[in-house]
Amino acid sequence: LILSFFQHALNSGVRRYHVAPVLCQRAKVAMSHFEPNEYINYEKLEKNINIVRKRLDRPLTLSEKIVYGHLDDPAKQEIERGRTYLRLRPDRVAMQDATAQMAMLQFISSGLPKVAVPSTIHCDHLIEAQSGGEKDLQRAKDINQEVYNFLSTAGAKYGVGFWKPGSGIIHQIILENYSYPGVMLIGTDSHTPNGGGLGGICIGVGGADAVDVMAGIPWELKCPKVIGVKLTGKLSGWTSPKDVILKVAGILTVKGGTGAIIEYHGPGVDSISCTGMATICNMGAEIGATTSIFPYNERMKKYLGKTGRADIAALADEFKQHLVPDSGCQYDQVIEINLSELKPHINGPFTPDLAHPVSDIGAVAEKEGWPVDIRVGLIGSCTNSSYEDMGRSAAVAKQALAHGLKCKSKFTITPGSEQIRATIERDGYAKVLREVGGLVLANACGPCIGQWDRKDIKKGEKNTIVTSYNRNFTGRNDANPETHAFVTSPEIVTALSIAGTLKFNPETDYLTGADGKKFKLEAPDADELPKLEFDPGQDTYQYPPKDGSGQHVDVSPTSQRLQLLEPFDKWDGKDLEDMLILIKVKGKCTTDHISAAGPWLKFRGHLDNISNNLLIGAINIENGKANSVRNALTQEFGPVPDTARYYKKMGVKWAVIGDENYGEGSSREHAALEPRHLGGRVIITKSFARIHETNLKKQGLLPLTFADPADYNKIHPVDKLSIVGLKDFAPGKPLKCIIKHPNGSQETIMLNHTFNESQIEWFQAGSALNRMKELQQKSS
Repeated sequence: LILSFFQHALNSGVRRYHVAPVLCQRAKVAMSHFEPNEYINYEKLEKNINIVRKRLDRPLTLSEKIVYGHLDDPAKQEIERGRTYLRLRPDRVAMQDATAQMAMLQFISSGLPKVAVPSTIHCDHLIEAQSGGEKDLQRAKDINQEVYNFLSTAGAKYGVGFWKPGSGIIHQIILENYSYPGVMLIGTDSHTPNGGGLGGICIGVGGADAVDVMAGIPWELKCPKVIGVKLTGKLSGWTSPKDVILKVAGILTVKGGTGAIIEYHGPGVDSISCTGMATICNMGAEIGATTSIFPYNERMKKYLGKTGRADIAALADEFKQHLVPDSGCQYDQVIEINLSELKPHINGPFTPDLAHPVSDIGAVAEKEGWPVDIRVGLIGSCTNSSYEDMGRSAAVAKQALAHGLKCKSKFTITPGSEQIRATIERDGYAKVLREVGGLVLANACGPCIGQWDRKDIKKGEKNTIVTSYNRNFTGRNDANPETHAFVTSPEIVTALSIAGTLKFNPETDYLTGADGKKFKLEAPDADELPKLEFDPGQDTYQYPPKDGSGQHVDVSPTSQRLQLLEPFDKWDGKDLEDMLILIKVKGKCTTDHISAAGPWLKFRGHLDNISNNLLIGAINIENGKANSVRNALTQEFGPVPDTARYYKKMGVKWAVIGDENYGEGSSREHAALEPRHLGGRVIITKSFARIHETNLKKQGLLPLTFADPADYNKIHPVDKLSIVGLKDFAPGKPLKCIIKHPNGSQETIMLNHTFNESQIEWFQAGSALNRMKELQQKSS
C-alpha cells in the first residue's frame, strides 16, 4: 500500500499529496490530502451504528447506517422515518462561490473565530460561457475580482480551504478529493448528492444550515424515509448511467423523492462505474430526494486508488460491513430496474421528469410541436463530465470524423475539473471533440446554470437544445422561455449534435458520410479511468493559514456586489393580521422563478440588490403574466420586487400563495432571504420542496401548507390574510388562517406546518442566526 501510494505521488506530482497519513495507524487516515490532520473516524460511526441497531432491533439500510452513525446523541435521539428531526454532526462543509458569499457573510455575523469542521469554497458559478475556456476564465477573474478576493480572504481568516476560479465544478472536486464511503457532507448546492457515487451521505442545503455546521452546532434534518432502487442486469450499448436516473425521474416525478434518500442496491450496481454512480446521485436532486447513495464496492475502491486515496479504500475495506446495507433491511418503497432492458432516455422539455426513450422523442416532438432541429448540443456539467463521459463522447465523435462528418448543431464541452481538463487534453479526447466542431469551455458550471452569453438566437425565438445537464426548467440555460431544453447522456448529445435533429436514433438510424455512403454509429466504449494516472493540471488550491486571525476581510460599504448583513426583526409576539397577498403563483415555481440566476449571480453577496429579482419568473394567477402584480394599495400593476418594496416602505406585511412543490430546484437560500428582506412573513402552498422549506424557516418566515389543498382556490390575490394562534405555536398543531374578501365576507381555513421546537425558536427570534447569537450570549 505504501509503495503504491509513493509511486502514484511520483507519477502525478508530489505537491498534491501528503504521505504522512498512510504511515499512521488504521484510525489515522486523513479525510483528504489537503487536511492531513483531519482523520476519518470509522470507529465512531461503528459505535453509533451499534447503539442504534440495538435500540431499533432491526436490520438497517445503508442510508440509515451513515445518517444514524452521525447522530449527536445516538442513545437518546428519537428516530422515526418521516416524522422526527435528527440532530446530526456532519464531517465537513462545501460551498460554491455563488452561495458561499451569503454563507460566509452569515458566518461573519456569528462572531465566531474559525470554522469547527473542515470546510471549502469552490469558485465555479461566476464564469460565463462566451468564447472559450481561457478567455472566459480571465474575463471572470477580472469582473469578479472583488468577490473572489472576499471569498479568498474570508476563507483564510476563518480556516476555509479556497479553490480558485478554474479549479472546476464543486461536485467534481468533492468526488476527486473529499467524498469517501461513509462520509456525511453538506454542501450549499442542491447537487451535492453527487458524492453519493462514492458511498457518502452528501446533502444539499442553504447557507444558514452550513453556518450551523461550521459553527459546531448540531445540524437538524427530518428523519428521511428510504426509497430502494434495486438494479438488476447490466448496462451495455448506448445505455448509460444517466439513463438510470432519467428513468427514475420519470417514475417518481420532481417531487416523488421529497423527504427520502434514494438507495441503490442489487447486482446491477456493479456494472456501473464510480463516476456513473455519481451521475445518478447528482440528478436525484431533480426528484426532490434528500440525497442518493450507492453501497461501497470495487468500482469505488478503484476510483479511490486512481485519485490517490488507496489508504481510504484500505480503511473502508476493513469497515465494509457498515458501508453496505444489512441483509433483510426494509425500504419505504422499492423500484426495480433491469439494466439489461433499459433503453437510452431523453427528458424534457421544461421539466426533468418528462421521460422519453430516445427512440420515441422525434415522433413525440413532432406531435407536440416542439422544434426537432437541434441548435446547440452541450456536454459536461457537474452531472456528466467524468473521464468516462468524455471518452464515450469522443468515441462517437471519432466515428463521425472517420466518415468526414462534423456536428450539424453547435457543440460545447464543459470539463468538470482542472484534473479532467488536463487529462482529456493529454489523452486526446479534447482534440477529437474540437475536431468534430466542439468548443471547450472553462472548468465551471457555465450554461448549465444560465452563465451563457448565447448569441445564435434572439430571446423569444423557439428552438431546441440538448444537454447532458441535470435541469431544464424554462429559461434556465439561456434566459429564453422559448428554448426547449432536453437532458440526456453525453454520448446521446454528441450523436444528436452530429445528426442535428431529435428524429435521429443512434441505435437504429444511419448517417450519410462525406462520401455519400450510409453508416451506422456503433455504441461507444471508453475506459472509466485513464490508463495513466490523472494529470492534476494547474495547482488551484489555497490552503488556509494555521492562524488567520490577523487576516483582514474587506467589504466596502459602497460595494454593489457585497453587503454585510443586518439582523432580521424579531417576532413581536402577535398574530400576523391583515397581510396583503404579494402574488398568488400559478403552476410550477422553482427557486429559479423565485430568485433567477444567470446575470443575477453577480449580486449573490448583496441582499438588497439581488432582491430586485424576487419572483420575477413566477406566473401571477390574476393575469397569467410574469413579474406583473397588482399593488393592493394603489391598484396599479407593476413588477413584483417594486410592489414588495412599496409594501415594506408602508409597513405592510405580505404573503405569497404557491402551488405544488414550491421552491423545487436549486438550494439557493436567496429565494428565502429576499422575501424576508422585502417584508414577507408567510408562504402558503400546497406543498414545498425540502431545501426551500428549511431555508424559509431559517430566515424567520412561516412556510405553511393547506390542510386541504383545495383551499388554494379560496384565496384570491385581492384578499387579506390573518394567521392566528401564533402565541400557542407548537409542533404538530395546525394554525388558523382567516381570509378577508373585499366584499367584507370572511372564511377560515386550516394550515399545517412541519416546525419542531427549535425551529419555532428561529421564527420567534427572527432567524436561525439570531437564535444562534442568543444562545451564544446566554452561554457566555
